[in-house]
Amino acid sequence: MVKITKEAALRYHSEGRPGKIEIVPTKPYNTQADLSLAYSPGVAEPCLEIQKNPETVYDYTDKGNLVAVISNGTAVLGLGNIGAMSGKPVMEGKALLFKIYAGIDVFDIEIDEKDPDKFIEAVKAIAPTFGGINLEDIKAPECFEIEDRLKAELDIPVMHDDQHGTAIISAAGLLNALEVAGKKIEDVRIVVNGAGASATSCTKLYVALGARKENILMLDSKGVITSDLPNLTPNKQMFATERRDVHTLEEAIKGADVFLGLSKGNVLTQDMVRSMAENPIVFALANPTPEISYEEAKASRPDVLISTGRSDYPNQINNVIGFPYIFRGALDTRAKAINEEMKVAAVHAIADLAKQPVPEVVNETYHVDNFTFGPDYFIPKPVDPRLITHVSMAVAKAAMSSGVARKQITDWEGYEVHLRQLMGQESKLTRQLYDTARRHPQRVVFAEAIHPSMLKAAVLAKEEGICQPVLLGNDEAIRKMAKQLDLSLDGIEIINLRHPNEEARRVRYAHILADKRARQGANFQEANDKMFERNYFGMMMVETGDADAFITGLYTKYSNTIKVAKEVIGIQPGYNHFGTMHILNSNKGTYFIADTLINRHPDPDTLIDVARLTAKSVEFFNHKPVMAMLSYSNFGSDEKGSPEKVHEAVTYMQKEYPHLDIDGEMQMKFALNRKLRDELYPFTRLKGKKVNTLVFPNLSSANAAYQLMQGMNNDMEIIGPIQMGLNKPIHFTDHEASVRDIVNITAVAVIDAYVDKKKKQINKL
Repeated sequence: MVKITKEAALRYHSEGRPGKIEIVPTKPYNTQADLSLAYSPGVAEPCLEIQKNPETVYDYTDKGNLVAVISNGTAVLGLGNIGAMSGKPVMEGKALLFKIYAGIDVFDIEIDEKDPDKFIEAVKAIAPTFGGINLEDIKAPECFEIEDRLKAELDIPVMHDDQHGTAIISAAGLLNALEVAGKKIEDVRIVVNGAGASATSCTKLYVALGARKENILMLDSKGVITSDLPNLTPNKQMFATERRDVHTLEEAIKGADVFLGLSKGNVLTQDMVRSMAENPIVFALANPTPEISYEEAKASRPDVLISTGRSDYPNQINNVIGFPYIFRGALDTRAKAINEEMKVAAVHAIADLAKQPVPEVVNETYHVDNFTFGPDYFIPKPVDPRLITHVSMAVAKAAMSSGVARKQITDWEGYEVHLRQLMGQESKLTRQLYDTARRHPQRVVFAEAIHPSMLKAAVLAKEEGICQPVLLGNDEAIRKMAKQLDLSLDGIEIINLRHPNEEARRVRYAHILADKRARQGANFQEANDKMFERNYFGMMMVETGDADAFITGLYTKYSNTIKVAKEVIGIQPGYNHFGTMHILNSNKGTYFIADTLINRHPDPDTLIDVARLTAKSVEFFNHKPVMAMLSYSNFGSDEKGSPEKVHEAVTYMQKEYPHLDIDGEMQMKFALNRKLRDELYPFTRLKGKKVNTLVFPNLSSANAAYQLMQGMNNDMEIIGPIQMGLNKPIHFTDHEASVRDIVNITAVAVIDAYVDKKKKQINKL
């Protein structure tokens, strides 16, 4: 775990723009007309519509995506009663989490008021602004009254996350831990150390899930809460025991199945853990120091199942797994409340998710090969991208079935897509690629199946239904790795190209290649030797029709792969060069960039081929190309070097392709700024058009440009490199490509192969 120093924390919050959040406009504001629509006089129209029908506030404002994080700073996590203003950094942090995990906008509101009546009145007065209210860091017992009254008096979701967030996540963890331990919730004995807001809320939810009150012992700072104690609060009275034989934690925990700690650090000893029942479950959730450390608990007995609130140990109970997605589902159904049905739905959704195969992004974040449901993984990780769909959808369905939803969702598949797109997990283009590939799955050869990322991608591509993978490599090594990664190879073909059983195929391929390249000095023996190399063998599978597409590049240098592709596959007729393109999906639109991989120092003829291939490829992806050929100069202002080459290529393209929207040479700022370009260069063929295709003057600039944009924009999705101009669907990956990158390229390769087949069928007619 990274050590956080005081200096680093203060610097993080103060450097640059102070704080952690800002407001970003969502509508155009560049012109006077824009401003007149945004404010006076145009803003009057939605005001009047809302006055006539208050429900339309959700149509004309951000209310439906706006949550208030409200606190009076009386119980700030780990800091106590530090006051409203001092708690503001925490509330800003909560706002940040809402936004990055669920796309929800937040105003953090710190109310300097400890009197519950006055606090409630202040919240009620500002409630019309919001679609939901997240109460935060308010001390007990006032927090119970505040939440209960606001829930009763407001018609929007209100949730005190300190109570219910911990309850929901720990309940999901408890259900799964009990499953791992082989126990049932209605049978287990539970000890709860702590009687504050979180502890009582957790215990209530456990009871709702089947735990029996008579099996629960709750302790406060004075010991076991018994029914004969005077002046018990209603929440303590609810869990006061009739037993008189237990008073201390040491006495209470003997023979217990579950320990829930929401108290203070180091109060649970190793001897206490040893006194618990078989396969004990310990949730030590005090922060930052748990009731017992992970190491001490494990050392006390190996069968313990332990969770803490810390991110550096397995099974972290982290509220961020719940609250963003609970509010997301509530907001999207315009729910009047967050009720028990919605909370229970969230519990089961989170618990079920931990039993499913873990996405590669989670494994990569935590530097493990594969998380598998069991003692060290029974709660999903906060970075799991599936949480937004699984939890939000479960909550939304519960809101509708329980009658608190004002908006009905009928297209659940569409809603799931919307959620993924909201968080940048999937763009419309990516979905189209996958859907198209699923309709026409092809046989795709994965050259480097012994590479973990390539193997995972092949298996995932099969699970996605976009291809039938063929794995090249040592079959024993591939199966061993698959076992280590917990991957199923059922139905996946493995070809060990060096195996004696493949000799006949190697000889056949060698004869074909030798005959094809006889006039380039090739001979059979030389070609036969090459068939022991995966790129030659795999590309020959595609060349001969034994497979439909080929993926390589994780181990191999591009220069070698390019050489093999030219020898085996060859360049399409009518072209002398081939190239690659990257697709960039951003919040400003989709852009196609070429050539990002192949041609280092293109001459005019090469640039012409790249431009032609790029235009053809953009059309392949159902976009109309609007092309800018780039340089550091504009329209002939520099007549030497690369501008001259680009200028010559543009002249040719405009002459030979008069209906193609292409112009240059031009600087990037004029390519992307339509208004500036049209004002200064009104003669351009691109006048009034938005450029979506950029052809760079050389490999260095193209490669650097897409990597720069990728590095500076975390929300940008990049697909590529996409091969353009070879005779068959041979596609390359980057050596740092992620599993999802490889699957994306696989989808492109499948579509490429299918289109190629259709063209050949048409040509035969």
